[in-house]
Amino acid sequence: MAKVDSKGRIVLPQRVRERLGIEPGTEVEVHEEDGKAVVKPEDNPEAIIERMEALIDETSPASRETRPLDADVDPVAQKHRDAVRRGAEQESDA
Repeated sequence: MAKVDSKGRIVLPQRVRERLGIEPGTEVEVHEEDGKAVVKPEDNPEAIIERMEALIDETSPASRETRPLDADVDPVAQKHRDAVRRGAEQESDA
């Protein structure tokens, strides 16, 4: 059985991750359904990219100044973006 830590995080058992195809960097949807927490992997890379772009728009300065995607990118954000791109490429190859 998984435990919730002080920050609300849980570790999904390996067999569950494998069955659902959840790998590091996989976006998941978490919602309540009939009194239970449901974790569902996002299976549409385009939806992930759209959400990422919306977040960028929401947090951009009012001047709408932009910078190249590779300039001063946080390493964690870069790793996540690379994982999303790999997923999108795999989806288009299928």
